[in-house]
Amino acid sequence: MKKAILIDYKYCTGCHTCEVACQKHLGLEPDKWGIKLTQIGPDEVAPRQWQYEFVPVPTDRCNRCADRLERGKQAMCAQHCQAGCLWVGDIDELVGRIDGDKFALFV
Repeated sequence: MKKAILIDYKYCTGCHTCEVACQKHLGLEPDKWGIKLTQIGPDEVAPRQWQYEFVPVPTDRCNRCADRLERGKQAMCAQHCQAGCLWVGDIDELVGRIDGDKFALFV
């Protein structure tokens, strides 16, 4: 079954841990990414009130940690996500986790 990444970006804090864990696992150079954090903002939503959005986006280098999933382990990005807002697995299982409007599913 095809693997996907589900991200609840409502809770992503922009810590970059997913990027670093993926880079290390794939043995990538510092300027190459398997998953890359995208920052949206800052946007001023009211006087002196700022909003940031952080969205981790997998690149073509991401293989959904197929080797780890085959061994029953979590993908590196999901294992190290400090906010616990990132999952990798079968699409059908991940769709059941979607609850709200701030989710991104990457196949």
